[in-house]
Amino acid sequence: MKGDIVRDLLKCGVIAVIRASNYEEAKKLADCCVEGGIVGLEITFTVPGADEVIAKLAQVKGANYIVGAGTVLDATTARIAILKGAKFIVSPAFDKEVAEICNLYQVPYMPGCYTITEITNAMKAGCDVIKIFPGSAASPSYFKAVHGPLPQANLMPTGGVDIGNATEWIKAGAVAVGTGSSLTAPAKKGDYQGVIDNARKFVEVVAEAKKGLSK
Repeated sequence: MKGDIVRDLLKCGVIAVIRASNYEEAKKLADCCVEGGIVGLEITFTVPGADEVIAKLAQVKGANYIVGAGTVLDATTARIAILKGAKFIVSPAFDKEVAEICNLYQVPYMPGCYTITEITNAMKAGCDVIKIFPGSAASPSYFKAVHGPLPQANLMPTGGVDIGNATEWIKAGAVAVGTGSSLTAPAKKGDYQGVIDNARKFVEVVAEAKKGLSK
């Protein structure tokens, strides 16, 4: 099951980082992202009542998305999220205890790392995908450098990823991209159709970039 979740997330290649001020806003953003074709929904624990948002999204039968929890800082929060229905866990930094909880429940853990040491420690702990964070401080060339000694590392940039540079990240070896504000920005002006359009463009751009790599 864990492998299936990772496979489906990476097949889409885009994970939406959803931050909101309440459940209603988070649900709207989630719906827009799904309508645009994004499979992975990372509900951050900066959202008030994030555990209940995750629970409500996870309870939808036949949903064509995978709900996960983001900004998970400790093992307690990770366990709460998993019991509420989160199918993957994302953190801004690597935490060994979070990795252990995720392994116990066979839920993919995507910790935020930046250095080679952090990346290798996360891989040793069984992390399937490493979130390079903040992506805005890294670059596609950094991915190529990391893949020199660690070609087996599944790297995903988050932070600073937009529609304009997503192709470059994928071509540099990213297995997926995480995107938040550049995806959901139109919602701040009440333009939820803009979020749908952005989601669709992200999915199309990433799919096209991956297609180019397989040729």
